Amino acid sequence: IYVVGSVTPAFLIGLGLALLLNRAFPGRRWIRSLMMLPWAVPGVVTSIAFLWLLDGSYGVVNSLLRRTGLLEGDIAWYARQETAMLAVIVPTVWKGFPFFALTLLAAMQAIPHQLYEAARIDGASPIDLFRHVTWPGIRGPGLLAVTLHSLWVFKELDIIFAATGGGPAGATETLALRVYLEAFQ
Repeated sequence: IYVVGSVTPAFLIGLGLALLLNRAFPGRRWIRSLMMLPWAVPGVVTSIAFLWLLDGSYGVVNSLLRRTGLLEGDIAWYARQETAMLAVIVPTVWKGFPFFALTLLAAMQAIPHQLYEAARIDGASPIDLFRHVTWPGIRGPGLLAVTLHSLWVFKELDIIFAATGGGPAGATETLALRVYLEAFQ
């Protein structure tokens, strides 16, 4: 659940960001640089930031959800078995999407522009361009990125350990955390 729940949204967000950043617009270089920030932040720091954001008493997320009317009371995201896994998946996605965005953007920029021009002349819609030109060009690097990131998430320890320690009642315990706990505690 943790690997699929972390890799899938990170890939989709990275793909969307790569598609956006593949276009020319003012400030694109700055956004590309800022996009890499989550990937550079250590997992423990990410975990602490999300502990604050998702705090059950004074968290920013609960406050925003209450103000928009989606919540009536606070949710203790890390303390409830129903929400704890989501609460550790979200920071993992935040930390992982820049890898996908960078990999897919590099693959998109390697696709010859003549392929897009020929497809447009043949009357291809933007969806057709993606399906028949972009996707075949990024499928290989995308599969490699998914494989690598899945392995990294599978062995992820720092975000879960710093946030929940595997709790509540083992709801966020992964194989890597179980190995750590058995070996050192």
